[in-house]
Amino acid sequence: MAAVAGNWTRDTIAPADWTVPLPDAAVAELLAVRDEIRRAPVPTFLLDPKDFTLDACRATMEDVRRRTQQGPMFAVLDRLPMAVLTRDEAIQLYWLISSLLARPVAQKLTGQMLFDVMDTGAKLEPGSGIRPTVTNVDLRFHNDNSYNQTPPEYVCLLCLHPAKQGGVSQVMSVATIHAALETQYPELMPRLYRPFWYDRHAEHHPGEPTTFAAPMFERAADGTIRARLALGEIHAGYALRGERLDNETAAALAAVQSVFDRPELHLELDFVPGQIQYVNNRATGHARTEFVDHAEPERKRHLVRLWLRDAGKRGYCG
Repeated sequence: MAAVAGNWTRDTIAPADWTVPLPDAAVAELLAVRDEIRRAPVPTFLLDPKDFTLDACRATMEDVRRRTQQGPMFAVLDRLPMAVLTRDEAIQLYWLISSLLARPVAQKLTGQMLFDVMDTGAKLEPGSGIRPTVTNVDLRFHNDNSYNQTPPEYVCLLCLHPAKQGGVSQVMSVATIHAALETQYPELMPRLYRPFWYDRHAEHHPGEPTTFAAPMFERAADGTIRARLALGEIHAGYALRGERLDNETAAALAAVQSVFDRPELHLELDFVPGQIQYVNNRATGHARTEFVDHAEPERKRHLVRLWLRDAGKRGYCG
């Protein structure tokens, strides 16, 4: 792995920095798990790495951990052997190998642990509970679950099927975003460290507030910058509250968008079936271009998302 810190641009990073090959020994371990599950099936949620021999997989996921904590803050595991797996088997092995990185946690208030990222035809409206991930619209750079007290530490995406056209995955370093903002808009930095209102996407109990307040950036105890990037949710949050954006807030959001719009600051990654993308959630902004699906339902763009977090409880409000 090349020495790439969290602050990178398109020209200072190469595929070797983020690509983690799945070695033959790890594939053999996973196929042995597949065979065992075929003989004695268990629900996906009961699969625990400690119940299987996964030495090569553990070493591989330690490489993923290094890249997502010390390197570019994201990694692509290349890849599960989809030709010899059913869809459900691929998801089970994805759950198992991802559990070596951290603990899967709920992605919705209902306790849903696996989330299908695909176009359902739904339309976005403030407060509707419809997430952009179930549409085919262009997704701006964001950190998952920025509107919750306990966002995941890692966001994982397994590619089952890519889109017919578009749907390109994009990643951008939070450290790079922050540095660009400091350089171009130093007068707006204090605003970005004060709270904004976020739409909670209806992930709350009856009677609870529909919005969540938090700053876009905060500095951790070790000096690293953590983000809650979610411009759409912020605009929707103010709309839900019936509040207009004051001039400073509007300028701050526009400044962030202007940095998102700089192509030299981000990477574009084409998904291949079986690849798994891991991002350090609050250190990496990720996005997706608008896409067009195949006509056949079974060929629609389909990613399966996991959220991982060792801190707190496993529930959505953990």
